[in-house]
Amino acid sequence: MPNLVVVGAQWGDEGKGKIIDLLAEQADVIIRFQGGNNAGHTVVLDTGEEFVLHLIPSGILHPGKRCVIGNGVVVDPEALIAEIDALTGRGIPVTDQLLVSDQAHLILPYHKMLDKFKEAKVGPGKIGTTGRGIGPCYTDKAARVGIRFADLLDDAVFRQKLRYNVEEKNELFTTLYHAPTIHFDEIYAQYARARERIARYACNVTVVLNQAIAAGQSLLFEGAQGSWLDIDHGTYPYVTSSSATAGGACTGSGVGPRHIDQVLGVAKAYTTRVGEGPFPTEFPPALMEQIRTKGKEFGATTGRPRRCGWFDAVLVRQAILVNGIDELAVTKLDVLDDSPTVKICTGYRLDGRVVAEPPSTIEAWGRCEPVYEEHSGWLADTAAATGVEELPRPARAYLRRLADLLQTKISIVSVGSRREQAFRVG
Repeated sequence: MPNLVVVGAQWGDEGKGKIIDLLAEQADVIIRFQGGNNAGHTVVLDTGEEFVLHLIPSGILHPGKRCVIGNGVVVDPEALIAEIDALTGRGIPVTDQLLVSDQAHLILPYHKMLDKFKEAKVGPGKIGTTGRGIGPCYTDKAARVGIRFADLLDDAVFRQKLRYNVEEKNELFTTLYHAPTIHFDEIYAQYARARERIARYACNVTVVLNQAIAAGQSLLFEGAQGSWLDIDHGTYPYVTSSSATAGGACTGSGVGPRHIDQVLGVAKAYTTRVGEGPFPTEFPPALMEQIRTKGKEFGATTGRPRRCGWFDAVLVRQAILVNGIDELAVTKLDVLDDSPTVKICTGYRLDGRVVAEPPSTIEAWGRCEPVYEEHSGWLADTAAATGVEELPRPARAYLRRLADLLQTKISIVSVGSRREQAFRVG
C-alpha cells in the first residue's frame, strides 16, 4: 500500500473513521496529524460493536498496527487517558500500539474555560465550537506560550511554563470575562498525575515515522474534521483551528511531502455540517429531519444534530484542488434510498450571476443560492450491495454524474455503517 493521506472533502463527519478502519488492514502505521478530541470517528465492526474514537487513530482496532498521534494534534491528557481506558476495558491492547509526539501541545483546563467564555461573550456571532479548548490551545501554540508533551515530562520546565500561563490567564479571566481565578497547585497536581499515566507513550514521532518509511513500511495519515473547516481554506471564521487539509499531514507529523504517494478524499453522498456557518444546500426542515434520522446525523463528540443538505459539487471540487485528491470515497449512499429525487449543486447564483467557484468572504457566502441538477432517486435498498453492479441503475447514474462533475474517480462506496458495507469501484 502507498503512503496515503485520507481527508474529508466537506465540513467533516464524512465517515473518515470507517474508511481509515478499512484501509488500516493494509497499512503498517496509522497517524493522526491534526485536531484534538473535538473530532469523533465512529467505527462499527462486523459484529455490530461500535467504537467512537476522538484522539487515537482508527487503526487501533486492528491488532499489531502502530498508531501515532502527531505533533500537529493538541492533546487533552485526561481525554487521552479516558480513551485508553475505554479501549483497554473492551479488550483493545492500546499500550503496545500507541505513540504520541513529544512535540504535541497540551490542552489545559484554562483552554476549555476560555473556549466557553469566548463563545458566550460573542453571543449570536458564535462559531459553534465543541468547548473542548481546541482553539485556545492552538492560540497559545501560535503565541509561543504553549505547553508541549516534552515540557510535561520535565517537571521544572512544566512548573515554570504552567505558572506563567496561569498568571496570564487569571488576568484575562478577571479583567475581560469577570470570571473566578484558577489555581496553579490544582492544575499542577492534576497534570502530574496524568504524566504518570501517559509518559510511556511520548517519543520523537518524526524519527519513528521516517525510520518506518526507510524500512519500507506503509503509512496511513488520518485527518480529522474536513477541508471546509481548515483554518486557511475553510469557510473562515466558521472553521477549526488547524490544517485539516492534506498539507497538514506533513506539518503535523514531520514527514516530508515527497513521501506522500496518494491522497484519498471522503465525501458523503449528501452534505452535513455541525455548528454555525454558511451552508448553501441546506435542506428545508421536513427533509432535514428525514435525512438526519435515517443517517443518524448527530455529532460523535457532542451529540449535536448535524445540519444536512444536498451534495455540493462546488465545495468538493475546491477540496479536490486544495488537497490534490487523487480518488474519492463516497459514503452513506444508502441514506438517500428513500428519496424520490436527488439533487446535486453544480454552481452558485451570486449577485445575479452563476459562479462555479466558492466565494472569498463570509458575507458573499451568505448571498449564494445553489444551482441544482435534479436526478431520479432509486427508491430501493442499497445496504446489501457488495459491488457497484448491484446498485440500482439510478444510483449508479448518480455516482457517475458525481465523478464527472468532480473529474475524479470514485474508488470506494459505502452503503452502511458496518465494515462489510463498503466496496471498491473499478
